[in-house]
Amino acid sequence: MIAIAKGQRWTDASVRKLTAPVGAADYIRWDPELPSFGVRLRRGKATYVAQYRIGRKQRRESLGDVRKVNLADARQAARTRFAQVVLNIDPGAARTRLKAEQTAARDTFLQAATDYLAARKPKMRPNTYVGADRYLIKHCVPLHKKGVSAVTFEDIADLIRDLVKERGETSAARARSTLGAFFKWAMQQGRAKGNPTIGTANPLEGREPRDRVLNDDEIRLIWHHAGEDDFGRIVRLLFLTGCRRDEIGCLRWPEIDLVAGKITLPKERVKNKRAHVLRLPTTALDILTAVPRRFAREMVFGGGENGFCAWSYSTIRLNSAITTTIGKPLPPWRLHDIRRTVRTRLGKLGVLPHIAELVLNHVGHKSGIGGIYDRHSYEVEIGEALRIWEAHLIEIVGSVDNVVSLRRSEV
Repeated sequence: MIAIAKGQRWTDASVRKLTAPVGAADYIRWDPELPSFGVRLRRGKATYVAQYRIGRKQRRESLGDVRKVNLADARQAARTRFAQVVLNIDPGAARTRLKAEQTAARDTFLQAATDYLAARKPKMRPNTYVGADRYLIKHCVPLHKKGVSAVTFEDIADLIRDLVKERGETSAARARSTLGAFFKWAMQQGRAKGNPTIGTANPLEGREPRDRVLNDDEIRLIWHHAGEDDFGRIVRLLFLTGCRRDEIGCLRWPEIDLVAGKITLPKERVKNKRAHVLRLPTTALDILTAVPRRFAREMVFGGGENGFCAWSYSTIRLNSAITTTIGKPLPPWRLHDIRRTVRTRLGKLGVLPHIAELVLNHVGHKSGIGGIYDRHSYEVEIGEALRIWEAHLIEIVGSVDNVVSLRRSEV
């Protein structure tokens, strides 16, 4: 039985007493004061409703349970809907847009970056992941609280300019590259509408490619001042193998076969995704044999699960030691120059170009048709090239006694 007589003013108390007529499973009682606003009575539940027309479509929208929403608020919500219709605004579309904006605001850059790193970690080389984590989590703090879809071109441009001032052009350029990959992923996941890094300035644009090759004196100074710790061992192994910094810095014991005298770098840790097998020269084997074993640790170098990471500090210390010895600093150089030096010296020593390229695990003739038909591993030839280079390197540095003085110990 209906508790309100027709035409009687509604109150919160009277609205809650409304019931549907006997036999009516779905019934609407319209408000006598506000047309197209009423209470829907269905399955023992009473909800406020507003009914309006958008184009040719009639719409009926629920405005909340009468037990939870008071009458005045429900009427005001209905009036807002009716006003939007008069102004040719679709109330449903406006609410959908607002909900999307609220959802986007909750999906912050920090949350999306965290999800990105978790999703990409299995597919990244360990140090690539460490770098991505550093750039997105540590260097992009100004963006963290913004919705990932709300980050603008101006935000990225400002961030890159600040990074150039605070951390240098190289670091800023790497952060920009990481941001580009992150926003591409966010677009694929439907969490961003565009990539705001597109069009921003690359701090390294126009810079000449590096062609620094170390001379004999520089090789000798770096070799003897690198130290007897993990960094010193890594530097000497870089000279002896021509490997990339992270390939040696993240070396794992399962990748080393001291009996066979070789290391096998899995494709997951190599830039070109091609497994790299190196027959090590004697001096390199002596260095690895002398490395202390850390109990239950796969990593050969460094104190964490990602391998050696104190590159900047150790390089500064090395350069400082050299400056103290010779009274002046070396011309600017970086660890990757060692790799370029090894390749250059192999050529001077008469190693065939395609073998010298394979020492560095460059694709070379192994791509295209050559890669399809030539299935030879060249492992022996690569090992011989490294042996030739080792002999020449020892002539340059003068002594390797400091390399083999340490003996491997179990800890």
